[in-house]
Amino acid sequence: MHTRAIVRRPGRNFAGGITTSNLGKPDYEKALRQHAAYCDALARCGLAVTVLKADERYPDGCFVEDTAIVTRDVAVITRPGALARRGEEKEIARVLSGYFETVMIEEPGTLDGGDVLRVEGHFYIGISGRTNREGARQLSDILARYGYTSSEKEVRDGLHLKSDIAYLGRGNFISTPVFSEMVQGASTIILDNDESYSANCLLINDYLLIPGGFPQSGKKIADLGYNIIEVEMSEFRKMDGGLTCLSLLF
Repeated sequence: MHTRAIVRRPGRNFAGGITTSNLGKPDYEKALRQHAAYCDALARCGLAVTVLKADERYPDGCFVEDTAIVTRDVAVITRPGALARRGEEKEIARVLSGYFETVMIEEPGTLDGGDVLRVEGHFYIGISGRTNREGARQLSDILARYGYTSSEKEVRDGLHLKSDIAYLGRGNFISTPVFSEMVQGASTIILDNDESYSANCLLINDYLLIPGGFPQSGKKIADLGYNIIEVEMSEFRKMDGGLTCLSLLF
């Protein structure tokens, strides 16, 4: 059960962040409206939302998920894989230290939170352009000290592991075809390529946040009986961001 969320407002230089989407430049004012609606959705799920001010030093700073992996026992502060994002984690570490013991990923390890998929007590760690094996090893060792298990998964296409797969609870997953075989024996919604962006869903307590504009995946999820909240994410999609990217939950 989650009770809190940490988010950061997009800065005015949001469009200067790292992206490979080729979907055009995001509209800043629209991004702010979508971010506010996202925060409202978190509150609707029963969370107390801490909104950090934009940090204009870091255009990608609103994607706070990449800066930490939070469990009930410990907050692991990451070392982002993109050089331009190093430093985003410092303010997040300060805030989380008020709630948890914090442990840092150390050089030469790199780790982005978007590469870490939690499934109950097990963590899948994606090896990607942002997360290397040393970062994964350090995270695995830290988690093991608190009784969690982990395994590695190669991310050959896409930015992060969670760009292509999400755990929906109740033993259900949603995935693009590339990771549809990752969890053997599980019930997995496999998406068509034209709705692949909707693989990034966010389970919060009794609700499931899904990106707006993907009717086929929305119907498949609804058929499983979830309480769905649709959130428009067009401007964050342009910057390779999704629903999980914008918050840290605990």
